[in-house]
Amino acid sequence: MISTGSIRTVVGIIGNVISFGLFLSPLPTFVNIFKKKAVEQFSPVPYLATLLNCMMWVMYGLPFVHPNSVLVLTINGIGFFIEALYLLTFFIYSPRRLRLKVVGILAAELVFVGAVMGGVLSGAHTHHKRTEIVGILCVIFGTAMYASPLSIMKMVIETKSVKYMPFYLSLVSFLNGVCWTTYSLLRFDLYILIPNGLGALLAAVQLILYFIYYRTTPKDGAKQNFELPEVTPTSTPVPLSVVTVKN
Repeated sequence: MISTGSIRTVVGIIGNVISFGLFLSPLPTFVNIFKKKAVEQFSPVPYLATLLNCMMWVMYGLPFVHPNSVLVLTINGIGFFIEALYLLTFFIYSPRRLRLKVVGILAAELVFVGAVMGGVLSGAHTHHKRTEIVGILCVIFGTAMYASPLSIMKMVIETKSVKYMPFYLSLVSFLNGVCWTTYSLLRFDLYILIPNGLGALLAAVQLILYFIYYRTTPKDGAKQNFELPEVTPTSTPVPLSVVTVKN
């Protein structure tokens, strides 16, 4: 008979694959930036937020914080690397003022993560206490990222148009949230459950809105570029989705 642990591992691997796809979703945007040699009106903030989210979940998955969380550690480690590449590309092709902004926010994030790590290692001497401290922070950041599409949902309701809420992005975000929620329930983990359960719920609402307002959406044929930083759980996500639209 297949054990719960084996099922959880399989679900976690599937979650890694889905989250990896979400991390790669902004790639067309950065290919466009590379071709034009300019970031234009795109904002670095979603990628900086996702980078911080990944760093916190990497910390959560470390053996001396929360043992037996290899799948949380791997996907967020990969996410950290991908987001770092996005930010490097953004830094290269952005004007000096925006570069200084990126460097300033990134420095603040590194100081924050270093302070949390130092505080946890020096002040919390059990896995339970370390998990609790880092887990609460992960819930805060993960929930904030999953709640970010609320403004897009409000726009959909007001305009009765899903033009700026791509269906497949909402669908994959829903599958990602469901997958990591299931993972958290197979061996109960409240800190993974809260942000991903909320993420699945919000993505489900997006899908419902899509089906309600799809027919009333103007078909103007305009090209759109969507960027998703992703989340991931948080675990994963990524994570976590934000949509920026360039007309």
